[in-house]
Amino acid sequence: MPSSVINHFSYHADKKLLKITFVTGLVYQYQNVPLKIFKMLNAVDSKGKYFNQYIRDHFTFKKL
Repeated sequence: MPSSVINHFSYHADKKLLKITFVTGLVYQYQNVPLKIFKMLNAVDSKGKYFNQYIRDHFTFKKL
């Protein structure tokens, strides 16, 4: 389901890196993200809500 906040996201399982591209064009990489968080982000209908609740402010990140 399309998100009004997140344009694209990908996960590198070996490094536990979650890369999120927002509709604004900004790209962030989140570190030490468990696979289950990525799987849930992929499964939920409201990706923005899930991001705000379970990813934002929970993982170290850097702006790419």
